[in-house]
Amino acid sequence: MNMATEQTRATRHWLWLIGVAVLAGAVAIGLWRRHPSDTGVSDGARRPIPVMVAATKAQDVPIFVSAPGAVQAWNSVAVRSQIDGKLTAVNFEEGQEVRQGDVLAEIDSRALKASLNQAIAKKSQDEAQLTSAQRDLGRSQALLPRQVVPQQTVDQQQATVDQLKAAITADQAAIEAAQVQLGYATITAPMDGRIGLRQLDAGNIIHANDPTPLTVLTLIRPTAVTFNLPQSSLFEVREALLRGPVATTVLDQDDRQQLAQGELRFLDNQIDQATSTVRLKARFANDDERLWPGEFVRVRALVDTRRGAVTVPSPALQRGPQGFYVWVVKPDDTAETRNIDAMPVDDTVTIVTTGLSSGERVVVDGQSRLEAGARVEPRSAQAEQTPD
Repeated sequence: MNMATEQTRATRHWLWLIGVAVLAGAVAIGLWRRHPSDTGVSDGARRPIPVMVAATKAQDVPIFVSAPGAVQAWNSVAVRSQIDGKLTAVNFEEGQEVRQGDVLAEIDSRALKASLNQAIAKKSQDEAQLTSAQRDLGRSQALLPRQVVPQQTVDQQQATVDQLKAAITADQAAIEAAQVQLGYATITAPMDGRIGLRQLDAGNIIHANDPTPLTVLTLIRPTAVTFNLPQSSLFEVREALLRGPVATTVLDQDDRQQLAQGELRFLDNQIDQATSTVRLKARFANDDERLWPGEFVRVRALVDTRRGAVTVPSPALQRGPQGFYVWVVKPDDTAETRNIDAMPVDDTVTIVTTGLSSGERVVVDGQSRLEAGARVEPRSAQAEQTPD
């Protein structure tokens, strides 16, 4: 028992010594953190904080407005029949390019031709009757002075002549109407364009009131892109249009590949109050047909160019309680904050209107480790991006 007791006392003694040592170490570390100068390391000897910097510069900055848009045909026509009849021929291929006036389809026209011939015959008949009536009128008028015929007979003959003249005028109108109907039997292209899907084949009966057209003809050279912009962009767009043509670029949905260049042509005459947006339309020559009706794209319109603007990379921009600020690296490689007035252009460039001058260095990466007056080790962002 005495030996076990001695071992227990020895164990407690060592545990007590270890606890005292740990406590003394913790106190020493705390004192070192609170008073680092006591250990012989001064603030000035701290290691500089590495940061990425870029120089502000003055440059011309294009100002764009951007929005998603949709391609639509510059002109589109649903090709329909204007009469009822049997479709005897379809003279186009789907996807074919046609010119205005090309014959697209033909309808059985035999009944229409018969109606036209009937109207022509009726006019000839009335013209013969008019000739006879005019001769009778002439004879009556010659005999009237000698009182061989009464005045009433002359008047009746004159009325007959007038009626036949009116009938001939009506016959001519009937002939023209029949010619128009006969012309409808040949369906022609109303404009240049590309043919869409064929909805009816030869041999089917086509009607003037069919809900589905024979085909749809679209003009895609040139083509249009429509898009909406927020009401806040209205002023700068209107100002740009007043200065002249507004260059517009179309990119794919991923906003990576440029598809076409054109110009803004139309600004809607009112704002949609439900969405607080205004509708615009741009025109593109589309000679290479890279834009297709119904395609969704991204649209960028150049509304202004800021000449000689002081710019910083957008990653340098920070937002605080008082607005925008940046970390500036002074000539002695210490950091300070600088409040600025800024206008972000995109993810890469920000225009600074006040607070910075060209050539100053700003921090673009590593701001979270900085404090006012901290020494930094500046590294050029451009140098880091340059391959070896």
